[in-house]
Amino acid sequence: MRVAVTRALPEAERTAERLRALGATPVLAPLLTIEPRPFDASIEGAQALIFTSTNGVRAFAEASAARGCPVLTVGDATAAAAREAGFADVRSADGAVSDLAALAKRALDPAKGKIVHIGGAHLAGDLAGELGAHGFAVERRIAYEAVAARALPDSFATPLDAVLFHSARAAETFAALGAPQAQGLLAACISDAVAGAARKAAWKRVIVAPAPREDALLAALLRG
Repeated sequence: MRVAVTRALPEAERTAERLRALGATPVLAPLLTIEPRPFDASIEGAQALIFTSTNGVRAFAEASAARGCPVLTVGDATAAAAREAGFADVRSADGAVSDLAALAKRALDPAKGKIVHIGGAHLAGDLAGELGAHGFAVERRIAYEAVAARALPDSFATPLDAVLFHSARAAETFAALGAPQAQGLLAACISDAVAGAARKAAWKRVIVAPAPREDALLAALLRG
């Protein structure tokens, strides 16, 4: 199976390695480019840091040497990146933004200080709003922007069997750029929200991961 990997580099390369290990042929076709943005990296007075992507972890780690703050992450891959960056107290929601909000409400106390969320310019869900409704003060720091491609990568001209989507923005970008040959391809989506964006194009079939994790996504795709 030849699978287009649409996520931004360098994460796309790690996904490609996992596909090869599973016997598929990855085709790098990034539809997003990560561009850093200047941000306030001070976490004085914060009771916890929240990361919703490995890009956020990487941006903070490059901007600050602070590693003593507890960290909450949306998923296990982001948690692993935080540990690799030197954080010791790391907890993963192993799910979506709503699961991360639930974890924060269980693990943190609104009276013990603000929460700092290091993330991108485009977010899925309303994490700050959900936590704010429960009395938490959340400071959002925009550390990067995922910029959508203005043209499809040349790799989409090669024969493909499936297109892998890790984000709604990538799926929306593919649809906006014409979704070539989509009617003959599988769209493999990491969540229902991503699948909703992918369905703006007509596909042979849309596959949704049973859990919002890459291992579940790849397993669902390769089961067909």
